[in-house]
Amino acid sequence: MAPERAHAATLEAMRLVAGSPTLQALVRPWFATPERPVEAFGLRFSNPVGLAAGYDKDGVAVAGLATLGFGHVEVGTVTLRPQPGNAGPRVFRLAGDEAIVNRLGFPCRGADFAAEQLSRPRPPGLVVGVNIGKNKDTPLEEAPGDYAALVDRFAPLADYLVINVSSPNTVGLRRLQGKAALERLLDAALARRDAQPGRTPLLVKLAPDLDDAGLDDALDVLLSRGVDGVVATNTTLSRAGLSSAGATAAGGLSGRPLTERANALVATIHRRTDGRLPIIGVGGVFTADDARARLDAGATLVQLYTSLVYEGPGVVKRIVRGL
Repeated sequence: MAPERAHAATLEAMRLVAGSPTLQALVRPWFATPERPVEAFGLRFSNPVGLAAGYDKDGVAVAGLATLGFGHVEVGTVTLRPQPGNAGPRVFRLAGDEAIVNRLGFPCRGADFAAEQLSRPRPPGLVVGVNIGKNKDTPLEEAPGDYAALVDRFAPLADYLVINVSSPNTVGLRRLQGKAALERLLDAALARRDAQPGRTPLLVKLAPDLDDAGLDDALDVLLSRGVDGVVATNTTLSRAGLSSAGATAAGGLSGRPLTERANALVATIHRRTDGRLPIIGVGGVFTADDARARLDAGATLVQLYTSLVYEGPGVVKRIVRGL
């Protein structure tokens, strides 16, 4: 089955489970995970393993995904207005490398639709994050307005929010990681967050391809603006060491080839911030050993996505039990 079609089929299955308490009761025992509680940015997570953004872009299957044992589910990336994303084919499996290349480009049904889904009751104890990004046709200089409006929309509905300025699949988006652009964007987003009742944690997702100076600049901004955490990392444009046919396909690479790169970045962020920023470690998490290495490097939580494709839905239980 073509990769994107397979994704749509599994998401639809999870959507059906989400809509049926009976199906949830049948599925949950198969994937039940032990309690491994973690406290991060003022929230309690039942275990440190979450689902990365990109799987459930519109929030249609949160209750179904919870039955697979995740301690948290990150919805999105959600954009303010609906958009189709980039033209296909746009998802490629590199099975020999246990990797995926995607150039989806934030396809979603928009903020209003996702907000409607997230207004529904969710499973007790599940933490739900919302990953937000600018629309493709929003000029970079107007991007703070998109992010501010999205914060306004989802701060009352999400347990935490993630500013996505690191996808390689929206032209120019990664330029928003630059110091001046990131300061302007975060000033707008945090002002809107702080105007809301409560204080929804706000994190920023960074790319693994930042050079040392770019990473230092981004971390300086995150610390000076008082964000609540960082997600490291997004997909990479690097193709170093790949052996699979199709490795030259354009887009962001995820999966096993990102494991060591993501570990190193988490360790660098932890060291350069003196541990002041809680880190969600993402990229190439397939086993309990991978998750433990990411936590040892300085992450507080981990997320996975590509390993679901190659390891199946039991991967969450295996990882949590092995920690």
